[in-house]
Amino acid sequence: MLEKTFYKTLFSHSFNFPVKINFWDGKSEVYGDGEPEVTITFHDMIPVKEILNNASLSLGEGYMDGKIDIEGGADAIQRLLMSAYESADSFMRNSKYIRFLPKQSHSEKKSKDDVQSHYDVGNDFYQLWLDSTMTYSCAYFQSPQDTLEQAQMNKVRHILNKLDPQAGNTLLDIGCGWGTLMLTAAKEYGLKVTGITLSQEQYDYVQHQIEEQGLSDVADVQLTDYRELKHAAFDYVVSVGMFEHVGKENLALYFKTVAKYLKPDGTALIHGITRQQGGALNAWINKYIFPGGYIPGLSENIDHIIAADLQITDMEPLRRHYQHTLEIWDQNFNAKRAKIEKMEGTRFTRMWDLYLQACAASFESGNIDVIQFLISKGPSGKVLPMTRDYIYAKEIKAETEK
Repeated sequence: MLEKTFYKTLFSHSFNFPVKINFWDGKSEVYGDGEPEVTITFHDMIPVKEILNNASLSLGEGYMDGKIDIEGGADAIQRLLMSAYESADSFMRNSKYIRFLPKQSHSEKKSKDDVQSHYDVGNDFYQLWLDSTMTYSCAYFQSPQDTLEQAQMNKVRHILNKLDPQAGNTLLDIGCGWGTLMLTAAKEYGLKVTGITLSQEQYDYVQHQIEEQGLSDVADVQLTDYRELKHAAFDYVVSVGMFEHVGKENLALYFKTVAKYLKPDGTALIHGITRQQGGALNAWINKYIFPGGYIPGLSENIDHIIAADLQITDMEPLRRHYQHTLEIWDQNFNAKRAKIEKMEGTRFTRMWDLYLQACAASFESGNIDVIQFLISKGPSGKVLPMTRDYIYAKEIKAETEK
């Protein structure tokens, strides 16, 4: 059977530990030496043509639809995909399995629709598995003992400390999420803050927090596209997990917009997912998780920063921090799995578990990275200290005052 031969060839190049495959015809085969650590069961055959068009899309849909099951522990998917990322000839890396790639549009209307399709699933959904800060981006683990909530607050303060902010100055948060960073900047650093988002759910949540915490005189949130904000320039700009959503064709505009919103000698901290190997799309992620998403290459971002007349002061990769963040999210997610299935259905639940584990594997393998770019409008020596000591001195002080 030609299909069976294709599958056997596919799997013979995909794993670096023993894996058992249960095929749709009831027969089984083990790939690798030793006792199988993970078992993949095909209840139905995924057509070879679909795999050749795009393996991640067809196999991802197969898992979502229950045509494929994976057993071997809570992190079995992550381990399988980590193994696949390490093999140049696997279905995750070999170009013959990724012929189809999605076409994208990033008009203002399409960007709003894309953001709302992901973030407006509902605050009640995200509250089930995020920590109490409602932070949906890479945490920063100062020690292995940090809880997720501690690590998220570490990240927020790490970003703000890098800016060396002065009380009374202004800060813009582009893509403010559920507002933890901007509200911390107002409460702990004495800044006047503005956040912008395209998510109605996030906007409503942040507006409620501003009112509940009595911050209306120093904090403002707006439901608007980053390209359309009407406001005087800011002393500081932060943007966390945003540039992955703007699209390849809009990256230059994104960084020019950051520059436009900065005062002369202003400072920005841009935090986002990138790839040292060059930019990439993923058809399954694009279709089901982040419509319009594009992971830019590191050199792309650097070129656009320079072209926007901004200067790079510091770069810090946090890849392993994001891997660990995703692993905790997936543990939290599966702890509430029954409730999520009742809320959203089995297909949605399998999709999100696959997404979280697949991203953890991608960071673990080095396929993607997350980097903080500290940049300035004008020579940074005018406003920032000469060494990194100022960042860590503030963090050490905060730790000793706990």
